[in-house]
Amino acid sequence: MIRFRALPVVVLFSLVSSAFAANPELSNAGLEQRVDFWKKVYTQYGENDLIIHDVFHVNLIYGVASDDDVTTRVADLKTTLREMRAAIGTPDAFSPEAKQIAESIAAQGLQLTDALLADLVDGVHTQRGIKERFRDGIVRSGRHVDEFRETLKKSGVPEELALLPLVESSFENVRSKAGAVGMWQFTRGTGRLYLKINNKVDERLDPSKATSAAARLLRDNYNALGSWPLAITAYNHGQAGMRRAQQAHGSDLTTIIKEYRGPVFGYASMNFYSEFLAAVEVYGTYATYFGELALDKPNAPPVKIAAATKAPAAQAKAKTTTAATSKYQVKKGDTLWEVAQRFGTSIRSLMELNKLNESAIYAGQILLVK
Repeated sequence: MIRFRALPVVVLFSLVSSAFAANPELSNAGLEQRVDFWKKVYTQYGENDLIIHDVFHVNLIYGVASDDDVTTRVADLKTTLREMRAAIGTPDAFSPEAKQIAESIAAQGLQLTDALLADLVDGVHTQRGIKERFRDGIVRSGRHVDEFRETLKKSGVPEELALLPLVESSFENVRSKAGAVGMWQFTRGTGRLYLKINNKVDERLDPSKATSAAARLLRDNYNALGSWPLAITAYNHGQAGMRRAQQAHGSDLTTIIKEYRGPVFGYASMNFYSEFLAAVEVYGTYATYFGELALDKPNAPPVKIAAATKAPAAQAKAKTTTAATSKYQVKKGDTLWEVAQRFGTSIRSLMELNKLNESAIYAGQILLVK
């Protein structure tokens, strides 16, 4: 018998930011349910919550599980869906669990049919909540978002896309399992078209240069596809893949999501634009969801400390202090670029000094900085 943890009813008064509302090129028409789902992922569900839902009708949420019981919950759900399919002609005989699921299906405007239930059995999916991570990303955004907006505006790219790192990296210089690097999550292949990437330098880790590169890539996507929803989706799926989708089904993203069955056009690609729209909406009224937050301030330029004339005893003390600060213990959230900025050096110098083969660092790591 299927037993899901009860979901709290949360009333959220969502006000779209004026910048977003004023930009007709960033439409959510036909994607409202997808955007609503991702807003829940960002604001209602935390890192210990696994949302059990449908892979295509993403806002059809069956319940929430934990890592400990998700396998059992999914198996029970599929059993119930199969029982519903077998008894579709007599819905009054549905179990209480089946009736609850039928109500959720109807709430999404879907008609309960044999074909739909067959698809739902195959489409059970889990999505981890990221409420904590999204909140932290909003706080970190204060370091960069104004600069990113200005860079994008100068390139003719909608300034709302300065928030794309909320979706990609939560404004951290991270490395994904797929090898994408930095706040803008460039892969090595795409990154090399716009940035310098070699054994000595990886400009994907420089937020300013990576933002300029992202602006150029997004503008190139738009020039090729003629639509910002498609251009933004191409940031995830690739420009060539979106051209194939466009040639087959036209320029309406909702139609492409419904009809296109490219070999790698899956869950991530079909949701990427909706994730972005949800991020923009939540960011515009983040206090509604998270309370008042103290956003980080933009990074100040490195401070250069001038040498001062000291008495011999003071000079000896200063020498000891300098030696003590020649090493730095990496804190959670630090990036090599930020450490380099803090100590007035370069990523290349830090990599050479510490014999690093790559620019990824981890909390607790001891780095030589001078």
